Parts: sequence; structure tokens; C-alpha cells
Amino acid sequence: MSIPTLLIAGTHSGSGKTTVTLAVLAALVRRGLRVQGFKVGPDFIDPGHHARVTGRPGRNLDTWMLDDSALARTYRNGTRGADVAVVEGVMGLFDGRGGTGADREAGSTADLARRWGLPVVLVVDARGMARSVAPLVRGFATFDPAVTVAGVVANRVGGHRHYRDYLLPALTEAATAVVALGYLKRDPTLEIPARHLGLLTADEFAPGARFWDALADAAEATLDLDRMLALARVPTIAAPVEVSGPVPTHKVRVALARDPAFCFYYEDNLDLLRAAGAELVPFSPLDDRELPEGAALVYLGGGYPEIFAPRLAANAVMRAAIRRRHAEGGAIYAECGGLMACARSLIDAEGRAFPMWDLIPALVRMRPRFAALGYVTVATDRATRLGPAGTTIRGHEFHYSTLEPLGPLNHATRLLRSDREPRADSERRSGRNGDA
Repeated sequence: MSIPTLLIAGTHSGSGKTTVTLAVLAALVRRGLRVQGFKVGPDFIDPGHHARVTGRPGRNLDTWMLDDSALARTYRNGTRGADVAVVEGVMGLFDGRGGTGADREAGSTADLARRWGLPVVLVVDARGMARSVAPLVRGFATFDPAVTVAGVVANRVGGHRHYRDYLLPALTEAATAVVALGYLKRDPTLEIPARHLGLLTADEFAPGARFWDALADAAEATLDLDRMLALARVPTIAAPVEVSGPVPTHKVRVALARDPAFCFYYEDNLDLLRAAGAELVPFSPLDDRELPEGAALVYLGGGYPEIFAPRLAANAVMRAAIRRRHAEGGAIYAECGGLMACARSLIDAEGRAFPMWDLIPALVRMRPRFAALGYVTVATDRATRLGPAGTTIRGHEFHYSTLEPLGPLNHATRLLRSDREPRADSERRSGRNGDA
């Protein structure tokens, strides 16, 4: 069953749409509504903050990695028992896969809005702006007739006079059907601290109820929440194709690395594992001394091993346990930061080297700039646990690290860039945000 849904988008990355989204979520929860938060695209961090506010797992809607049926299942699973859904966009409204092909907007916020007929609330960073906000909003509202920009929120406003005397008249002058929904003042105390790869995670940033209350206060003071809710629409989603498979007859224990260093997981992937009979047993590579007993699979997800490299290196007992597991031929699935920690050593941004788990004869080196960003496709050259030879898998990479082989590496897959061109083995890099 679908519920009223609102899509909050930005004009560009850094416009403050996460702060606006969290303020709206906090205010709606305060009103007693059961709110489900979603994030467009391959992002692990923002859904964690959504979950902190709503008390419900945050989920991702990615129109490039998921087909229509999988998108519908993710939405239906997330909205069970909810009253309203709020979807936070990714980057700028029309920013997606890129390139010049027909699917250049695949994965974008606009792509989801277009497919599901969702109204867009556009967040504009209004610092230093007055009448110029009018052509900006008008341009976004008229760029694609299939995408309905229904409302606009001015963010980082200097104060009430700035909004009342300069921004609001200009937004009215924009002469579009876009409704001015108010503003949030410029207030650094309401922003979550950031670093490379984005905001601090919900595991690290735990400011307590006072912070979320302040966000709700700000939303209630200067946003027209009633009008915003009135704009929400039930998405036009076809019923998902139900995927049937063998009913698991017994549980299989899966050791799930979960602590501040390894916290990047898609909630729907964990749901799929549980449905397949997995008993997920969390453990901490930072603090625990042994792997969970009886685990048939060790799942090493993404996160920030470079931030916690000294603690990972200091836990020699856990390092030995993971190496022993690997030497015995045990099943290990590593992605993103988990793959980085499987290298022999990790060199952080200051040039310090730390021993890692030494499952791969390579070192990982942190770089001062992006090493890769964008969607990718993995194609298998031979049969693996992922499927027969020729299996293709979609994913995303976003990282500052490079993988430097210390000897021959036996690859089972080819990593394709978003332009579909294969990369040479020597160019392959350790991944982030979902690429293995």
C-alpha cells in the first residue's frame, strides 16, 4: 500500500537538503506521525540519520541499480505501518549517471520523481541571494515538464527580513506554480559535521535529543509544514513482481562486521539475507577478539577503516582470527572499506602505514582527492559465488583510496566504468559505497 510521499531535492550538492530533510522529519515525528525516510541513490550515511530521527530503518531508492519491481518492493517494505514518506534526493535535482546517452539522468532525483509522479520540494541555498532566486527556481521548475517542482524552501537565510523583503517577493515573481514553503536560517549548530565522503555517520554523531528538538523547532518556526504535507502525493507505482524461491529450512549464521569502522550497509540487502535464512550476528573488528562462533559467512561491509586504522591494527587477536578464517577457506565477502581492510597494509592521509588483515597482497593508499566517483558494472570472467561466468552486477564507487598490488592478483571480474569501457587490472581500485 502506498502512502503520501514528498521528495526533497537540491539545486546542487551542498545546498543543505539533508538538514532540511532532517528538520522536516523531526517536526513530523513530533506531530505524532509515523514517518519513513528514504534516500535517492547509493548513500549509506544519510539513511542512518533518517533512522535516528524516525526510529525506522532508512532505505535507498536507486533508479539505476534497481529495476522497477525492486524499487517498488523497497518502497513497500519501508512504508509498512507508516503514515507519510519523505524522500531525500541526491546531488542536484537532475544530476544522475551522466554522459550523453538516453539514461544520463538514471539514478537522479528527477528520474524517480518522473517515474512515480512525485512532487518535488526544491531546496535553494539562498546565502547572498535576493531577486536572483527567481530565475534559478523558474529554471528548475520549467526545465523538464515531466518533473513537477511543487514547492521551494530557502536554506541558509540571513533572517526573517532577508526572506520577507527579498526572497519571498522574488519567489512570487518567478511566476510558476511553485509554492514558497518558508525557510531555514543559517545556523551552523543545526548542521551535522562533515569530512571526506560526506557527513559524520550516525554511529559517530550522536548529539542527543536536544539537537533533534532544535531541528524540529526550526522547521516549525519558519517552514509551512501543513502546506508541505498537502503537496505530498501517493506515488504511481505498479505492484512489484514477487520473487519466489526455496523456503529456507534452516538458519545460516552470518558474521556481520558492524561498528563505527564498518557501518555502510543497505537495509534491504540485510532483509534479503534474512529472508534467505541468514541469522545475522554482529561483531566488532575494532573491539572483539574472535569471530562469532559457527558463522558460515563473514560479511565485511563498508565504512571508514582509514579513520580507525590504528585501532584495527592494534587488535592483533581479531586480525589473526580473520586471517585464520581465510587460510581455512572460509567464505568471506568484503566490499568497500571491508575490502580495504583485507589488504596487507593501509597508508592513511598523513602517510602513516598500518597493518591490516593481509588477505590480499596489496596495500591501500589514501589520496587527497577523489580516486573514483560514479556508477560501475562488474562482469565476471568465470563462475563465482555471485553466479556463472558472464554475470553482471551494478554498483557504485566513491572513494579516495587506491589499491596497489604487491604481486600478481587473480581477478575473477572486470570492473567497467560508467561509460562501459573496461579498466585494466592495474587501474582497479578499492571501493566505497557498495562496489566490491
